[in-house]
Amino acid sequence: MAINKAKVAVGFIVAGVLMVFFGVVLTFVGPIIIDDQVVKNTVIDPKNSMSYTMWKDVPVPFFMSVYFFNVLNPQEILKGEKPMVEQKGPFVYRKRIQKDNITFHDNGTVSYREYRTYYFEPTMSSGNESEVVTIPNMLVLGAAGMMETLPYAVRLMISATFKSFKEGPFLTKTVGELMWGYDSGLVDFLNKWLPGMLPTTGKFGLFAEFNNSNTGLFTIFTGRDDIKKIHQVDSWNGLTELNYWKTPQCNMINGTAGQMWAPFMTRESTLPFYSPDACRSMELVYQRDGKMQGIPLFRYVAPKTLFANGTDYAPNAGFCPCRQSGLLNVSSCRHNSPVFISHPHFYNADPVLLDFVQGLNPTEEEHGLFIDIHPMTGVPLNVSIRLQLNLFMKTVPGITETGKIADVVMPMIWFEESGYIDGPILSTFHTNLVVLPAVMEFMQYGFIALGVASIIIASLMHHKFKRARTNVKMTSEGLDNPGASYKEWAQGDQDKKEKCDIHNAEK
Repeated sequence: MAINKAKVAVGFIVAGVLMVFFGVVLTFVGPIIIDDQVVKNTVIDPKNSMSYTMWKDVPVPFFMSVYFFNVLNPQEILKGEKPMVEQKGPFVYRKRIQKDNITFHDNGTVSYREYRTYYFEPTMSSGNESEVVTIPNMLVLGAAGMMETLPYAVRLMISATFKSFKEGPFLTKTVGELMWGYDSGLVDFLNKWLPGMLPTTGKFGLFAEFNNSNTGLFTIFTGRDDIKKIHQVDSWNGLTELNYWKTPQCNMINGTAGQMWAPFMTRESTLPFYSPDACRSMELVYQRDGKMQGIPLFRYVAPKTLFANGTDYAPNAGFCPCRQSGLLNVSSCRHNSPVFISHPHFYNADPVLLDFVQGLNPTEEEHGLFIDIHPMTGVPLNVSIRLQLNLFMKTVPGITETGKIADVVMPMIWFEESGYIDGPILSTFHTNLVVLPAVMEFMQYGFIALGVASIIIASLMHHKFKRARTNVKMTSEGLDNPGASYKEWAQGDQDKKEKCDIHNAEK
């Protein structure tokens, strides 16, 4: 049985049209399908095993690297000279984060407490926790700043108390003691006679209250009712606003808890989050696009206005009393101790701060904080939060331990909390968010291209087959009546001969 090639060509044309149609449909439907899957898999729900586990236990490696500013000239500082410091570190701690007391509510929110534990990593550190450093004694110089308005006689008594417990203006201890606490007779005395004055009732250390602790009771939106509100803080410790600061705007609890954000971010999106450790909400801004092992990301950084004072940036006036831009006064949430937060080495701060301390060298690469976000899901891929703890020191008459110290914001330590997605989680991310969308995009444009090619080629072949069939038909008709064909040819030749004779006769 002979194959009708023209009909086959028509079949290919129809198939091509269908492929183009399917490709066009896939172009519009494909992104909708992907977006729908993103929404289903980012909602905080125990049924979403992967995303829920990431949210609950934060399985990615997280580290805290601590750098101390070792004071080189403590005696000279007491005489009014400029402080000289050298950076020591990093001393690296692996941070384990786990959420507990998880309770889902009918209004589309979930409450939890997040517990954190730190483990020293000697192989990642520049030294061990037995290394000795010298820093300002917060118990003495911090208390001196807090009590400068008290009567002179009271200040003399405070100074005598410091002497009786052998507490001087500077402290030389091991890294482990400064981090997690050391025994102090003064601390025991204050806790006994002035309970609540200090943030700790046991050993006194810079991070004593952080280890084996939680960040408070967070209540956040699950995204069940509105994906745009996912991870946003509804309340913290039952509060919907703070009471540390002077204006309603500064007391607002904005954004997320600082671990994940809503999906479908754009370059105009910002990263607002509430930090209990900084006692305020903060907001990062888009800087640039990037990629992490093929996964697209947006990099967000701290704007220069984050720690600007009220003079340079009016909305920050509520965080005052302020000093130079680049410093956040957290005394109102740190028992009125004259403590300031800044970027490390006073990066992005008023340059005058660098004139008061020798040994600082700020750079964006080493001291700027950033968060790399996958914009489609709102999941951080790479995080580096860098902050510095500073103590404001000055001479306080009556407290002889302060000597003739010149007014100075003294850097004590800075730390970096960093983490990044790696291993199986990164592979899953790459497969689901890079490979599959790329395959779908290839398929949709592949269907369109293949369909158009099929239509063009089949149309040309159909036209060719149709002409060939017409020629075959004409040839076939001539062969069926050869006599008639010869007569037609002969008659035509005779007509031409007669026309030629008439023309010659006329001449």
